[in-house]
Order: sequence, then structure tokens, then C-alpha cells
Amino acid sequence: MIVKICGLSTKDGLDAALACGADMVGFVFFDKSPRHVSLDQAGALGARVGQRATKVLLTVNADDASLAAAIAALDPELLQLHGGESPERIASIRARFGLPVMKAIGVGAMADPEQVRLFDAVADMLLFDAAPKPDAARPGGNGAGFDWTLLDAIETKKPWLLAGGLDAGNVASALALTHAHGVDVSSGVESGLGVKDPDKIAAFIAQVRAMSHSAAASLGRQGRAGDETLGSRRRSV
Repeated sequence: MIVKICGLSTKDGLDAALACGADMVGFVFFDKSPRHVSLDQAGALGARVGQRATKVLLTVNADDASLAAAIAALDPELLQLHGGESPERIASIRARFGLPVMKAIGVGAMADPEQVRLFDAVADMLLFDAAPKPDAARPGGNGAGFDWTLLDAIETKKPWLLAGGLDAGNVASALALTHAHGVDVSSGVESGLGVKDPDKIAAFIAQVRAMSHSAAASLGRQGRAGDETLGSRRRSV
């Protein structure tokens, strides 16, 4: 089960995420965000990650020149497009930069299966987040949740992450309800706007890992029960 800690901008926050075993660490290149990092910051933080986690570059409607500069600084393994990028734009970015893309889709009062289908065809991963309010300055990272049951109507072929209003107190319930492939958190592990809290990061990841272990144990019990049933049938033949 994938855990992504996003909006990292300091070595202390990054070190906490890495020490607790985050699978992905996200860096925001969007100057309207309180979590925005400069090219110099990205270079230093990216080098600190090494091979311990997947580096994710988050941008919002960035042009090719801005993407090229950010990619050169961070050297990411995955691009997260969190704006109004079209399916055609996603395909163009993948072809130009040769990196896998995760497309964020905002979910409001309802989910749009057709929109999801179009993005599912061109992106490598999807991320479902709360749709921002019309007057919001940022498309994500606002600590807002959404009705997770809206995802019941969605069908995807690609792995996907759940985001929006998650924290250590609700992430287990979110995973149990949605069966997401992983989770993405930013404000839910902060002590202040843009300030990552090591204790909250640890608590969040611990909850996800406990949920993952519980699910694995349940599957193991089901598998053993199936084996025993199959064995008894074989003995009776």
C-alpha cells in the first residue's frame, strides 16, 4: 500500500518521511502554494532522498520550460500534474520528458466517469482529491475531504491514490471504504500551514501500515481456509 507524503520543503520534514518509510515524497513547484520549493531547494532535497523513496514532482499547469527546469533540479521518478491539464497535454508531457505521470482529478458533488476514463487512458497513475472551491488559490493541499463513496462509480485500469483531508485519525477508514492502492497526505501531517510535523508523519504512516498488515493477514486466513477446503475435497474424491 503506497504512502506518499507531499509538500515537503525542509530537510527535517523530508528526513521524518524517509525514516518512517514513506514510499513517495512529493515536492511542489507552484508559487501560490505555501509548500513551494525553489530549484535550489529541490536540488538539495532531491539529493538527500537518494534511493530511499520515489521522488515526485508536483506542478500545476506548468509549461515545458518550467517543467524542464524543475525536472533538471529534482531529477524525479514521477510527475504529478495537479492542474487543469488535458489528456492531450498529459500525453505530450509523457512523450517529451520520458517520465511516468500521475494525474490528479478533483471530485466534488459527483464523480465524472467519462473524465476518469480519458485520463486513465493516458496517465500512469491517478490521484483522487477533493475538488477545490471556485475561489480557491490552490487546486489541492487545502485539507478538504470529499464523499469517498463517490468513487464507487469509478472504474480504472491504473493504480490510484486517495487524497484530500486525510490524517492519522481517518486514513484507516478511508482505505477500508475505498480500497485505494495508496494515500497521499500533505496538510494532514502538518502543525502549521506548510510545516510538516514528524510525529504526525509517523502516526499517519503507522496507521497505513497497520491497515495494510491487517488486510494481508485477512487475505492469508482466507487463503488458508480455501486451501483446507480444497484439501478436504481432494481427500474425499
